[in-house]
Amino acid sequence: MKILFAFLKPYRKVLYLTLFLAAINQCFSLLDPMIAGQILNDVVLKYDKLSKGDYMHYALLFLGLSVGVALVSRMAKNIQDYYTNVIIQKMGADIYAKGLKHSLQLPYQTFEDQRSGETLSVLQKVRTDSERLITSFISVVFSTLVGTVFIMTYAISKSWKIAAIYVLAIAVVGVISSILGRKIKIMQKKIVGETTALAGSTTESLRNIELVKSLGLADQEISRLNRSTFKILGLELKKVKYIRSLNFLQGTTVQFTRSVMLLMLLILIFDHEILPGDYLTFMFYSFFLFGPLQEFGNIIVMQREAEISLNNFKKIIDTPVEQKPEHPKETGHLKDIKFSNVSYRHATAEHDAVNNISFEAKQGETIAFVGPSGAGKTTLVKLLVGLYKPANGKIYYNGIGADEVDMDIFRHCIGFVTQDAQLFSGSIRENMEFVKPDATGEQIIDVLNKASCQNLLSRAQKGIDTNIGENGIKISGGEKQRLSIARALLRDPQLLIFDEATSSLDSLTEDEISQTVKKISIDSQQITVMIAHRLSTIMHANKIYVLEKGQVVETGKHEDLLAEKGLYYAMWRQQIGERKRETLVAK
Repeated sequence: MKILFAFLKPYRKVLYLTLFLAAINQCFSLLDPMIAGQILNDVVLKYDKLSKGDYMHYALLFLGLSVGVALVSRMAKNIQDYYTNVIIQKMGADIYAKGLKHSLQLPYQTFEDQRSGETLSVLQKVRTDSERLITSFISVVFSTLVGTVFIMTYAISKSWKIAAIYVLAIAVVGVISSILGRKIKIMQKKIVGETTALAGSTTESLRNIELVKSLGLADQEISRLNRSTFKILGLELKKVKYIRSLNFLQGTTVQFTRSVMLLMLLILIFDHEILPGDYLTFMFYSFFLFGPLQEFGNIIVMQREAEISLNNFKKIIDTPVEQKPEHPKETGHLKDIKFSNVSYRHATAEHDAVNNISFEAKQGETIAFVGPSGAGKTTLVKLLVGLYKPANGKIYYNGIGADEVDMDIFRHCIGFVTQDAQLFSGSIRENMEFVKPDATGEQIIDVLNKASCQNLLSRAQKGIDTNIGENGIKISGGEKQRLSIARALLRDPQLLIFDEATSSLDSLTEDEISQTVKKISIDSQQITVMIAHRLSTIMHANKIYVLEKGQVVETGKHEDLLAEKGLYYAMWRQQIGERKRETLVAK
């Protein structure tokens, strides 16, 4: 719970004020039964000894006091509720914002090892549970504590026997709550774990809904997710059983203790130790005290839920963020990049994904990496943009080591086109502004034209303000890729990366996109790095590196590599044969 206190610390002054108001509210509320007892003792039971004038005087005096304390109590309660909401809303926003900020600063490998929906589920749960717990603490726990001190003090002033009954009741309820509360904590930990996993699975299913529905696997996914849902249901029902047991034992104990207390009060009246008005006061106090005590079962459940959620949140916060140099160097305008004997191995792999890779590229050059699947091309790109850190060797930007550069700043000079065009729900303009929020309409239209998006613009009824739907579902695969290229160009990148940008397209669209990419890479002055499986897209490159099992096995231009009749030549002949077969089938 230390982490919760840390988030409450900035609002401690407001919290102290809220607790003070809660104490005022509770104390003035408890003055009303005392006044009612005094009315019975000093007015009602003495009606035959008072004149009518005195009788009305005391009656109006006590009733006026009752109205006054009720007014103060209500005012304190309203202000208390306002500041309680201020605290929980601000604290909840801080928790969510810090968790989200920390999550986005985690190393890329962290996201490769978990489902995307799990982190969001943890952040939402910890915010909700923490807000509920703080509200319940102020409104129930603290107020009950203040009320207990008030009532105990008043009870001791009347008779120690009454105070002893209260102490006994609180002790018994506390023991019962502690025993069952531990069982609830264990159950809640399992529930939170299963719920978080279900959130991740559901997010994945919805994100891949096209695949699920296209293969007729909706029923299979429903069954899989329902198994998790009903497993959680079973745990929830078991938790409910414990909660009901706790509430039953608490309620029975409280009711029995209250009955014993009332009997004790009647005996004390008979023994002339207290007056009938005191009986009335303590009867009201039994509702003030024992009512909230019966709610302690629910408070314990909230506390256990919040504890588990905070522990899960702490795991996220305690995960080390992506390391940055203490005194980063500025690369300036990017003129060259260099890999020097770079090797990298994935955490669960037995062999290096890339092994002893060295290359160099200068401004205005286009270099390409090709090879069969699993050769290490994608790993190479992630090393290039700093998502992975080399196990051995070094990467240089303008002669400055990558470990001396703030990669978040450096990445602003990168334009990145991936195999899967990742577009967002919204308009063409909004998708472009994602990488450059201050882009003008003229700049956006210019890069769209450079990316050969004229056909798309001619169909867009509202121009660049036309909505393309979530993930671009209203446009074709080729148009998605062109928009992705345009978005990369909008940054005016100094390093432009195409990571198999045409591999998921048909041959005709691939040729069109390839011509666009070729024109951009030849006409521009940035460094262009191309990762390709299809060799027809990189024929124009200044230098081609052929990868196999993480190593560079051939280097040269297209014509030179064909002349070597090595791996590149074999891949070229295979792909040319496939193209011929596709052409014959089309005819």
